[in-house]
Amino acid sequence: MADPLARLVGELSRLPGIGPKTATRLAHWILKGSDEDARELAAAIVEVKEKLFHCSRCNAITAVDPCRICADPQRDRAQLCVVEEPFNIQPVERTGEYHGLYHVLMGALSPQRGIGPDELAIDPLLQRLDGVEEVILACNPNVEGEATALYLARLLKPRGVHVTRLAFGMPVGGDIEYTDEVTLGRALAGRREL
Repeated sequence: MADPLARLVGELSRLPGIGPKTATRLAHWILKGSDEDARELAAAIVEVKEKLFHCSRCNAITAVDPCRICADPQRDRAQLCVVEEPFNIQPVERTGEYHGLYHVLMGALSPQRGIGPDELAIDPLLQRLDGVEEVILACNPNVEGEATALYLARLLKPRGVHVTRLAFGMPVGGDIEYTDEVTLGRALAGRREL
């Protein structure tokens, strides 16, 4: 019979960003907690798996279909913000600056990992363009995100929509001395008049 603590450590270490040391700390924290706390944690995990799914329109994680953003009549349906993963929606929402709809690609192009256009939700994106005037590409500022944004821009521009990309540059409170060359170069390229 397997050691229950070793099994828990093994399961926790399968989570992204959780190594064996962190998994061991979490397992001991769970072990020290009350039985009720452990049951609540287990119930929350089961509930997420049973009650949440992807919105049929945008791929956001939701408990209702369509999701609350897609169903909101106050959202600007002429704007569509394209993100890589469902968890990318919340940071954009927290800004309070964007009031359009979203589309989640469910990843980014990555030939090294075998992720091509067919593995992403690109066809559903193309089918959602009726009435859309601007598509904002909010892909991550890395090699995969850049490749995905360029690929999407080539597909979208001939369809008559205005394609924009999130600006990248120096963070507020940043120091030029400690800013890497790529970030500083993007800040220079994306500069605007005052």
